[in-house]
Amino acid sequence: MTLTPAAPVLPHDQIVELMVEVPPGQVIQYNLGALASAFQIDDPGRIAVETDGSRRALVTIYPSNPLATMPPPSDEDMLMDAYGRIVVGRYHNGRPARRRLFDPRTGSAVRALTFGTTGAGKSRTVQYILACEKRNRIVSWYADLKGGQSAPEARGQVDWHATSQEETILMLRSAVAVAQSRQARYAAMGRNAFVIGDPDPLLSVRIDEANRALEKGAPYREEATYLIKELGRTGRSVGVGMELDAQASHLEELGGSDTLRAMLKEGEVTLLRWSSSMMRQLVADGLLPAGTQLMPIPKSLKPRLLRSQFAPGADDDDDACDTQGTAYLLSGPHPASMMRHFRIGSIMPMPGLDPEILALYGPGDPAKLEDASLEAAGGQYEARGTDAMAVLCQAVKDEATKQAAQVQAAKGGRGAQLLEDRIRTVLAASDDPMTPDEITTLVNADGGAEVKVGSVRNRLGLLADGGDVVRAGRGLYEINR
Repeated sequence: MTLTPAAPVLPHDQIVELMVEVPPGQVIQYNLGALASAFQIDDPGRIAVETDGSRRALVTIYPSNPLATMPPPSDEDMLMDAYGRIVVGRYHNGRPARRRLFDPRTGSAVRALTFGTTGAGKSRTVQYILACEKRNRIVSWYADLKGGQSAPEARGQVDWHATSQEETILMLRSAVAVAQSRQARYAAMGRNAFVIGDPDPLLSVRIDEANRALEKGAPYREEATYLIKELGRTGRSVGVGMELDAQASHLEELGGSDTLRAMLKEGEVTLLRWSSSMMRQLVADGLLPAGTQLMPIPKSLKPRLLRSQFAPGADDDDDACDTQGTAYLLSGPHPASMMRHFRIGSIMPMPGLDPEILALYGPGDPAKLEDASLEAAGGQYEARGTDAMAVLCQAVKDEATKQAAQVQAAKGGRGAQLLEDRIRTVLAASDDPMTPDEITTLVNADGGAEVKVGSVRNRLGLLADGGDVVRAGRGLYEINR
């Protein structure tokens, strides 16, 4: 894109739209800072750029930042339309930004991912979706792995509100059992898709702060990853949806599972304010097409102004123009268009539960699981919200402690842990390719049976042939991410 040296004069009270293109054989690229400088614009938030991924771009320049303020949602925004969508906010051009809760055309429950750094508005976004689910009579199972602090207003507004690692595991076990039970019932009925309320309600299982359950070192990481993958395989066609809300997108922080990521990224993906490393990972994992450029979401909408260090009041400005709720709906029709979620809740922090958020949920009790699935959901479902849950959670802890002791005892015997698994663990923990000698050293440092480099080489060959490991160069290996 070539700009003339003389900056064009823009009207102060009108929206300007420019269609630009590069010659055939070239791919359009742009620098947002350079664009803002060329048009003498101090606030880059006034500029929106959309490309077709090839030669053309549409540049829209606003007289002021169009996402600076957002209204709260209306009752109509919160109700699903004929396509199973709700309105979650507005794009920069004022058009409604929609997110799907269900796909009635295919009878498929939704899989979803929501990413965002601390303070980006993830918790408010989750609260809004939960409130919409309640209003649409969707059964919500919500695990808040911040001890219940992320969305305290959700207690009593969802069918199941878990706040610990152990209860989250019990919730996932129940969800998988319900999906499998529905699968058997639907097969007997001769149906291969889901219809809301005929005979069962849609069930949505959501894990907030999911990286706490799925990152390395998490106490139940292996089982949680397995259960989420199993739910992804069986739940979609029987009305059991799955969402993960997390602060990062790196594969290793989401169970280290390519299968899990592949299933979830096909669904609804929302990207709130991110870090540069997260953006690189999104492209690497296929959540964004190569070459896609997203305008970074700043922490503040307030333009930076150069002032003399000695000017009166230079340090007195109160920067309250935050960008909480600003995002990209990567799975929507305009993945490169910035949008902002509705204002959810009170502007200032509340000393207790936020009355505006509670009002979003509306009156009445939340939808509950159908009677036909109660047996599958098990005793943990009946125990939710009661003192009996603490006993069940302690049983999960005791079970994990017993298994850990058995594994530790077995490490003294040769072959207690498969060499292939030990090699995968070593490679997954490294950001750089390694030689067989380096891998052998680290494998022998894991406390298991000692192995020779020849055995490691043989296993590396098998793992590379199977696709788990990649040959990164002559004599170098890395995990297939």
